[in-house]
Amino acid sequence: MYDYRRMTPSERIAVVQSRRARDFPWHKPPHPNLLPGWYFITAATFEHRMHFQKATELSGLELRLLEAMRQARLFCGGWVVMPNHYHLLVQTPSAATVGKTLGPVHGRSARYANRRDNMPGRQVWYKLADRKIRSESHYWTCLHYIVFNPVKHGHAAEVLGWPWSCAHHIVAELGMEWLADLRRDYPLRDFGKGWDD
Repeated sequence: MYDYRRMTPSERIAVVQSRRARDFPWHKPPHPNLLPGWYFITAATFEHRMHFQKATELSGLELRLLEAMRQARLFCGGWVVMPNHYHLLVQTPSAATVGKTLGPVHGRSARYANRRDNMPGRQVWYKLADRKIRSESHYWTCLHYIVFNPVKHGHAAEVLGWPWSCAHHIVAELGMEWLADLRRDYPLRDFGKGWDD
């Protein structure tokens, strides 16, 4: 939907008509109430602005996200937090539960960023995107994507160079060789193309 502003008026009309025909929200990602299971969650700041750049801000956001998951009794199998977006791999009874759990985290962090920048009312977060995990291979590919995302975006030269990720926990528990196997066995190919470029 970020491409919407770059579309011609006729392209905009076609996109909205297509979304209406499928009963999707007109201008935000759809969140169908899917069955229980694992979900790959992505949340980005509005227009991908880098609202959380300081180490203390990233640590605070990571802590709030993981605490929200714990309080909601949702198992988080992987996560990464970056200055303008985050990814989670969450086991939940429904995608709606995740949205309700993360809403207060977004609200609190948005209020913080707006107070810091003296910009009350500014939109900080965009909507959540959720994708139900379809298979075991899909799960491991999502985890691979999460762990290597800071490298992909140029925030770190290697996975352990970015502290706000599950990579450190994985390496402590399973070792670097396990990460190398994950990368080899579940290649990303074009995973993320078009929505996390």
